[in-house]
Amino acid sequence: MKHSYLAIIILVLLGTFSSNAQQDPQYTQYMYNTQVVNPAYAGSRDALNFGLLLRSQWVGFEGAPQTGTFTVNSPIGALENMGLGLSIVHDELGPAIESNINVDYSYSISTSETGEVSFGLKAGLDLLDVDYTKLNIFDQNDPRFQNNIDNKLQPQIGAGVYYNTDKFYAGLSVPNFLTTNHFNENVINDLDNLDIETTAAERLHYFLIAGYVFDISDAVKFKPATLVKAVSGSPLQWDASANFLLYDKLTLGAAYRWSAAVTAMVGFQATDQIFIGFGYDYQTTDIERYSDGSYEVFLRFELFKQPERVLTPRFF
Repeated sequence: MKHSYLAIIILVLLGTFSSNAQQDPQYTQYMYNTQVVNPAYAGSRDALNFGLLLRSQWVGFEGAPQTGTFTVNSPIGALENMGLGLSIVHDELGPAIESNINVDYSYSISTSETGEVSFGLKAGLDLLDVDYTKLNIFDQNDPRFQNNIDNKLQPQIGAGVYYNTDKFYAGLSVPNFLTTNHFNENVINDLDNLDIETTAAERLHYFLIAGYVFDISDAVKFKPATLVKAVSGSPLQWDASANFLLYDKLTLGAAYRWSAAVTAMVGFQATDQIFIGFGYDYQTTDIERYSDGSYEVFLRFELFKQPERVLTPRFF
């Protein structure tokens, strides 16, 4: 019985029940990490753009999610109406480590003096490693755990569309269309005489993002923004944020994740090239009683900016 319960717990963590769960990492500062979920964003800032985000979720939980992302993108082509980039995500959860590396490509069409719509493609590889030696297994002879490490390498293909002006942006994307199975155990028996079919498969994640910048005064800009993430078998995730940009240098913001967390954010434009951001999540669920919240740090570095192509400083 005990080893069956252990197997069930692992399958829940990996999103393996047929009901499934959200599998892609979540981010508080999603407005600075758009390329990871939407390839059409590549090249949209009209600069060679580097981004690094580190997230520690549910601090104090043993085996809690740890996520790191790295992105780089730039406009390319004689007309600079294309973008090319690279995005890398490294995610750890308990005994599982998942890493993916993707090439992002976008093609943009001007719709007005300040507006353009971009279409993007994402393609790369995803690697999942599960190390059972990190588990405290009750029955060391359980045949399900005789292989210490399970590896799964699979392709990843995604797409997105992104529209922006100097004040507004909106995007819709699916980072991965493929639903390749990670594992396919036939049946777990002896759990109250129930047979539970289990499958760990990548599910389609749909991302919708949007935001608008209001000029409150010459020194203050206000940007409400939102992200909606939907995946089969999991509750809808909705984030709403309110951010203020002061003197084009200091960003202060707060956000709410529906039935999950409230967030505080701060960012500083240290130089024309360097932006540093920090985010903190306070869980509104029972998890907060056992953890010290979630933390994020973000760094953006840009080269070869083209200010003549941006009428006002970009707030996204």
